[in-house]
Amino acid sequence: MTSLTPRPGILDIAPYVPGASKIQGVERIIKLSSNEGALGPSPQAIAAYRGMADTLHRYPDGGSVELRTAIGTLHGLDPDRIVCGAGSDEVLGLLARAYAGPGDEVLFGEHAFTMYPLFALGVGATPVKAPENDYTVTVNALLAKVTERTRILYLANPNNPTGTMLTKDEVTALRGGLRDDILLVIDAAYAEYVTRNDYTAGIELVDAGDNVVMTRTFSKIYALGAVRLGWAYCPESVADVLNRIRPPFNVTSAAQAAGVAAINDVEFLTRSRDHNTAWLPWLAERMEECGLAVVPSFGNFVLVRFPEDGIHDAASAMEFLASLGIIPRSTASAGIPSGIRITVGVEDEMRAVVNAVTEFMSR
Repeated sequence: MTSLTPRPGILDIAPYVPGASKIQGVERIIKLSSNEGALGPSPQAIAAYRGMADTLHRYPDGGSVELRTAIGTLHGLDPDRIVCGAGSDEVLGLLARAYAGPGDEVLFGEHAFTMYPLFALGVGATPVKAPENDYTVTVNALLAKVTERTRILYLANPNNPTGTMLTKDEVTALRGGLRDDILLVIDAAYAEYVTRNDYTAGIELVDAGDNVVMTRTFSKIYALGAVRLGWAYCPESVADVLNRIRPPFNVTSAAQAAGVAAINDVEFLTRSRDHNTAWLPWLAERMEECGLAVVPSFGNFVLVRFPEDGIHDAASAMEFLASLGIIPRSTASAGIPSGIRITVGVEDEMRAVVNAVTEFMSR
């Protein structure tokens, strides 16, 4: 027994469970569960990371100045309005801590990133889900869920785990329908993979007012998930707030160095994007040839829906794939029990998972 009582909402949190990485008794694993960059990190980023080994006794630059400058140069942004964090998760959580609390509501799509409700509950706010249409959240559905208590709206665009996206016009309309005291957070973790010309990561919306923030990550196309590195582009007032509450040394020196090197290796970024552009539709087409439904994706993964027949269902597919050392991600925790999310990997991984699913569906 304990007399200590945590804040309301915390005990309602089911801890986040990351994508699996290991299978007991299996040596060679094909991990397709976490949307990690298929080609791994830039060789320049690896070299920069290793180059920090002799200075591990020194605290990092608390302001991530060189990194913010590199990000600003790449995207044409004011570095003073960029805030870096230990993954975009940290920045997304800090925004909840800064702008929501008990009695407030935090809004997001029905099948949005599973961390959003955790961020809300962690600050005592109420998570609110807007229904989706064909696994895509709509502007009207989100706006219909706005109440006088709404303080934050998280929009993952493209969305994880569905891979769907809203167009630039739709995101602009969403912003136009919100009160000025509601913070619109555009989580653009997969922005670098999108090749459509009607997409926006949200930079111009941040510049247009005081209540839009765009977050990005180095964990996906830059494949630096292990170093935990992300950032936000904010209005000046929001950047000031985040810098007041973030830990003073929240981004390690090695992460900063690897991030700068990754940004500067444009050729490797282009190669990573081209790889995804080629293999994403290939994977989707092969899954459809197996008779499975595939949700159109604009990220580096596909959401594949299996029949709920007790034989070829998603749970049975996960078990069969695991027996072959292949680990995709069940989407049951995101409210899609019939789904499996499969990350785009390298060629031999893609052929292996297609062969495995083909064998499973033919049983």
